[in-house]
Amino acid sequence: MSELSHVDESGSVRMVDVGAKPLSRRRAVAVAKLQMAPDTARRLRELPKGDALATAQLAGIMAAKRTSDLIPLCHPLPLSHVSVELEVHDDRVEITAAAETTAQTGVEMEALTAATVAALTVYDMAKAIDKEMVIASVRLVEKTKSPA
Repeated sequence: MSELSHVDESGSVRMVDVGAKPLSRRRAVAVAKLQMAPDTARRLRELPKGDALATAQLAGIMAAKRTSDLIPLCHPLPLSHVSVELEVHDDRVEITAAAETTAQTGVEMEALTAATVAALTVYDMAKAIDKEMVIASVRLVEKTKSPA
C-alpha cells in the first residue's frame, strides 16, 4: 500500500501540493444506496415532480460545490459539471452523482459528497414514516483523467 496522501513524513496532516501538476480533464462518479421499506419507496415514487427527489438532487449538486468547505484538506475546484440522478427501486433509492472539472487534482470527493448528501436529504424527508432506513453504501464507481 502506498503512503497516505494527506500525511507527511513526520505524521502530520497536510494539503497535497498539486502546483506542479498539469491541468487535466477529470471526472468521477459515485453511487449511494439508501435502503428502505417497500412502502416508503412506493410513496417516494408517487410524489409529484418537484418533490423530495428533486430536493435531494439539488442538495447533492450544492454539496459538491461546497466539498472543500466540508472536507478540510480538499482543494477547492472549479467544477464544470455536476449531475445527481435518483432512481427509486422496490426497497431503495440509488443515487448516482458525477462531477467534472479541468484541474490539477481529481473530483472523487465532490462526487462522493454529492451522492452522500443526496442520500441524507432523502433520509431526512422520509424519516417520519420509516425509522429503519439505512444508507447501505457510498462508493466511487468511476474515475477518469485525460489531457486538458
